[in-house]
Amino acid sequence: TRALHDISLEILENQVTALIGPSGCGKSTYLRCLNRMNDVIDSCRVDGTVTLDDENIYGPGVDVVELRARIGMVFQNYALFPHMTVAENLAFPLEVRGMGKSEISEKVNRALDMVRLGGFGDRRPAQLSGGQQQRVAVSRALVFEPSLVLMDEPLGALDKNLREEMQYEIKHIHENLQVTMVYVTHDQAEALTMSNRIAVFDDGIVQQLAPPDELYEKPNNAFVAGFIGENNRLFGEVKSIDGEFCQVELEGGGGMVKALAVNIGGVGTRTTLSLRPERTTIGAAQGDSENSLEAKVEELIYLGDHIRSRVSLSGNDQFVVKVPNSHGHVHLKEGEITQIGW
Repeated sequence: TRALHDISLEILENQVTALIGPSGCGKSTYLRCLNRMNDVIDSCRVDGTVTLDDENIYGPGVDVVELRARIGMVFQNYALFPHMTVAENLAFPLEVRGMGKSEISEKVNRALDMVRLGGFGDRRPAQLSGGQQQRVAVSRALVFEPSLVLMDEPLGALDKNLREEMQYEIKHIHENLQVTMVYVTHDQAEALTMSNRIAVFDDGIVQQLAPPDELYEKPNNAFVAGFIGENNRLFGEVKSIDGEFCQVELEGGGGMVKALAVNIGGVGTRTTLSLRPERTTIGAAQGDSENSLEAKVEELIYLGDHIRSRVSLSGNDQFVVKVPNSHGHVHLKEGEITQIGW
């Protein structure tokens, strides 16, 4: 099985680079290439080079133990030593590096304060909550000041509220320390929140590498548009192209719409339109938007800060519009005919 296909990816110093994609897309395999964890798999082979601080870590004579000693690692299951106290867990990577007791004590206390666990040094992992254990795992990966920190879905085992809290925790730690991080996640919101750049993987290929806002606003293709953020799709035929714009006739008698000409074929080819639910309006008068289509309201779901409105138009009965709940009510009813604009 070829897990990765001709990937060339630069991890920028002092930044957080997130790797995101569906299960089995190659993101964790790529992460394990960065500290040669794939070496433990007998059948695994890496062709090419991985360069860390100008050194090819797959070159001849590389000391893998010394290489891993320069790289911090945080796992989803924390991987803390259960028989050691929190302080002993943090001290362990410093002891194996031959540091003196006073220096170790200073670094351990500083690392615990950094994750707001000062005073927890004498507890064992089993006496901590999941979020506290993950904080210990993060601080242990940072305590020896590595040149690179790898995180493989470190928040996957936490509940939603705790996961969001830890996202900001790690983000603030990174801002303070300016360490280089590579962060694997399947959670798109997590990637958008924490990273300077995001690499979207699919089928062993990097589909796009870009800052979060560029990835969301200007996806390279339909896969990226659908994977990062919610996405509506309409299908049609390209009727004309004028610079960066095109005219598309929608299938199902939906009419003609104007769109950005991104990754389209020539006139007469079938294409996919991708539309964000929050960028569309519902109930506007015809002509208020550049594109306006008639739609039927199929379902309204109250979600507090917005109303999730599912409508049918142009042969798609799963088209979603997010209506901001700015006034505490929305003048829409299920079954009514309305206008969708963007």
